[in-house]
Amino acid sequence: MMPQWVSNDESLSEFSTHRALNQIKILSEKPHYVGSENHDVVAHYLEKQLQKLGLETKIQEGTTLSDWGNLVKSKNILARIKGTDNSKALLLLSHYDSAPHSFSHGASDDASGIATILEGLRAFLHNKTPHKNDIIVLFSDAEELGLNGAALFVTQSDWTKDIGLALNFEARGTSGPSYMLMEVNQGNAALVQGFTKANPKYPVSNSLMYSIYKMLPNDTDLTVFREQGKIQGFNFAFIDNHFNYHTVQDDYSHVKPTTVAHQGTYLMPLLNYFSNADLTTMDATEDYVYFNTPFCFVSYPFAWILPLCYGALALFLLLVFIGLAKRILIPSEIGKGFLLLFGAVLVSGAVTFVGWKIALSVYPQYNDILQGFTYNGHAYIAAFICLSLAIAFLFYTKSKTEQLTFNHALAPLFLWIAINFGIAIYLPGAGFFIIPVFFGLLMLAYFVLTQKTNKFLNLFLSVPALLLFIPFLVMFPIGLGLKILAGSAVLTILVFGLLLPVFGTFPKKGIWAALLFALAIGCFTYAHLNSNYEVGKAKPNSLLYVVDGDQNKAYWTTYDTNLDQWTKIYLGENPKNALALKTTPLFSKYNSQFTFMAEAPMKKLAKPTIEFLTDSIAGAQRYLKIKISPNRKVNRYDIFANENMVFYNLKGNNAETLGQKDSLYQRNGKKIMSYYVVDNKPLELEFSISKNTSFDMDVMESSFDLMTNPLFTMEKRTSWMMPTPFVLNDAVVIKQKIKPTAVAVKKTVLKNIPKFVVKKDSLIVVTDTLKIQ
Repeated sequence: MMPQWVSNDESLSEFSTHRALNQIKILSEKPHYVGSENHDVVAHYLEKQLQKLGLETKIQEGTTLSDWGNLVKSKNILARIKGTDNSKALLLLSHYDSAPHSFSHGASDDASGIATILEGLRAFLHNKTPHKNDIIVLFSDAEELGLNGAALFVTQSDWTKDIGLALNFEARGTSGPSYMLMEVNQGNAALVQGFTKANPKYPVSNSLMYSIYKMLPNDTDLTVFREQGKIQGFNFAFIDNHFNYHTVQDDYSHVKPTTVAHQGTYLMPLLNYFSNADLTTMDATEDYVYFNTPFCFVSYPFAWILPLCYGALALFLLLVFIGLAKRILIPSEIGKGFLLLFGAVLVSGAVTFVGWKIALSVYPQYNDILQGFTYNGHAYIAAFICLSLAIAFLFYTKSKTEQLTFNHALAPLFLWIAINFGIAIYLPGAGFFIIPVFFGLLMLAYFVLTQKTNKFLNLFLSVPALLLFIPFLVMFPIGLGLKILAGSAVLTILVFGLLLPVFGTFPKKGIWAALLFALAIGCFTYAHLNSNYEVGKAKPNSLLYVVDGDQNKAYWTTYDTNLDQWTKIYLGENPKNALALKTTPLFSKYNSQFTFMAEAPMKKLAKPTIEFLTDSIAGAQRYLKIKISPNRKVNRYDIFANENMVFYNLKGNNAETLGQKDSLYQRNGKKIMSYYVVDNKPLELEFSISKNTSFDMDVMESSFDLMTNPLFTMEKRTSWMMPTPFVLNDAVVIKQKIKPTAVAVKKTVLKNIPKFVVKKDSLIVVTDTLKIQ
């Protein structure tokens, strides 16, 4: 699926993984989230690296308010390489900011993408590769906050209209194969055909992956290009070791060199092909099913899916008819086959589902990892797959003869055909699932027509099922979390059933079951021995200092459900439930909320200055402009409002919501927006509400400096701990009401005005007051 080694002697004309790794090392030396000092250092370094390649750079700055409600000033870094006969430009895209709050170094996400593009461009330019199309390079900003840099480019850059296709390099882990995921507006046929012609050496992708990806809240910069700019393209991202995603462990030491090499095997052939292709033809109305094999990248139209299903059903019914006529298929045994299959599916699924619940209760620390994939997660995948296979062998111990085996094999074949009919209607991206079914039907056909079985033929015909289905057994729990291990268990049984002509001929199935049970126990033992935290596999924990500015009280609080000795230093052994702090819920990717709180000593923190610059009524609307200015170094403002307040024409620092279609401001719950502060600039909110609406708004001002703030004497985390990602963490927070104040009006007092007469119609003297009409 991916390169298994990294060469040490790459020439200047080749993509060098080592040179790319060196770039990653430099870029990820320190956290570089938006608003941090090192963010500007990285931006300056990237500008110099592009100039070193002989490119003229361009800086784009501006403020955007994403549809996630995140407001920030972004700084994009751009370059353009002119082509000889431009049809449409090819965009190379990655973001250079790291995730905030958890002090991630951003080595994989997304220094790896930046480094892949820099090294790929270096080799491309060194070879003086001829290309017709312009090549635009965009190192976007503020992706981690809400895709704001991409939104800034798409909505405000003149270059947007020139782009015909985008290649986006991303990461959601620190190792494993890089998966290709398409972003299309309508049909994917043109992109599939172009990808096939580019012929990357290690393509890892299938149309089901993108169908699942579209259902998840995992947008990338490319999503903004597709939705707002109608620009299609390819995402390339790796997801293994998901537990490092957005954590301090996303550093250089955790980056897998072969994974970076895999990214390079995508970029170079696609850069060479699409820089010369006609990018005006990338739109399509037709969709293709596609999937990778070790031998080639296969694709065919969605229109084939239903005919293939009908063909499989027709062949199945024909073979059953012939088998019944020859009396080698027995109705009673066929019925038993259905009982065996559904029994194995139910038992395996239930055992895995309950088994994982038991594991979570025995090892409550697994709940600390919000990504849902534990450090020993691969061991659990192996354990439950082995357990499922053992259950399958036990259920089919009586399938001792070839005739019984094929009678029992009819049930999984029929079920797979039924599944594919459902796929054709509801999930056509998985339309390639019908292909292994045809190979299973060929096994059945050979037996029905010859009344014999050929083990070598059956083994050969089982290869498509192994190649297409087995990767999903591992891919699903890694990408979606161990909570779906039961799905992998069920899929294991279904694949076992499809390959029953192979597994059914195994002698002494009870011994095979015992061996697999033993192997499962070995995997569970390994998981147990590796269930604790250690350096490099750290325990995430969280702590915030929150001041209630209205009550003049301070609290320690956390998102953790399992307190450790570090958090107990501040929260104590018996902290209170944090219900009082849940009135203004902060956004979290995994819906995390404050769990515990304890009173804390008050510190002399300068509260923000809140000014009502405008507060007037016109017609049925009340118009407000509010300025919130920090009086200390801060990183973020979160604005909340009573859910009964309806906002119109809302702007933050003169930016309105991306893609806003009417005056009504859409929000989810109490949150209005999160403003990520750059250069300690104030927030100006402008909006209107109904004049009869009660004003009820709150602000939370946060700085990410709890561990370094001189007002606090904080104990350092132990070496096997780290800040929890995806939540506001290690922060000093001031929470208070936004209270209306009198609008400041400048008044000029004129004294000792003389009485005089001017013979012009425009001036009228009234005692001591001069009126100008």
